[in-house]
Amino acid sequence: MAEVSYKPQVALVTGAAQGIGEAIALRLADDGISVALNDIHSSRDALQALAKRIEAKGVKAAVVTADISQEEQVKDMVDAAVQQLGRLDVMVANAGIGGEDSILKITGGDFRKVLAVNLDGVLYCYKYAALQMVKQGNGGRIIGASSVLGRKGCAHSISYTASKFAVRGITQSCAMELREHGITVNAYAPGVIETRLSQSFGGGYSALKKMMKIADTPSTPREQVANWVAYIASPQSQSINGLPFPV
Repeated sequence: MAEVSYKPQVALVTGAAQGIGEAIALRLADDGISVALNDIHSSRDALQALAKRIEAKGVKAAVVTADISQEEQVKDMVDAAVQQLGRLDVMVANAGIGGEDSILKITGGDFRKVLAVNLDGVLYCYKYAALQMVKQGNGGRIIGASSVLGRKGCAHSISYTASKFAVRGITQSCAMELREHGITVNAYAPGVIETRLSQSFGGGYSALKKMMKIADTPSTPREQVANWVAYIASPQSQSINGLPFPV
């Protein structure tokens, strides 16, 4: 891996309006990192409220709404973040959607809807973050959202599982390619966390745990995921590359 003078100053977090993305944005701000906050356009009010919380910590925040399933919008999102905050050192491709489906009923349209966000969106975020980081020449950290379902599938979760398995492959391939630029690429793979996403599966959080044959134990706090992301975003994580890390 190239030797670069990497020090994180600016991060961009997708899906930051709630849940894990919100927790990650707040945690990175605790480390003095300015944060560009992304979610879909209808979440602008929530993002602006989060920006005020981050600015109260003494760092800058910017709101950059976009539909990450659209490549041109992702390019514009990254450009806007750089224009407002000066650079980009950390990309957290966190945004995702899910839901229960069945091989007996699924349609191609249903399948592609999930992959458009969870897979295409990650690909575009990785691409345009990498282009900016290579241009800057100081290395960087690219971090994506996989899942425990990206390591082992379960019934009635075809689209979501396929997308999270694919995130692992994209992450590892990009890690190999970008290491010569001092850019590491990793993913986090949390278990069941009680968020709006877990509620999108039929029956919600409890039913999802049952589907995955997980014991009835407390969910993984989203702050634990945020702590892991904060470490991977730091200079101390330079030797960690290409891992879909379970949290």
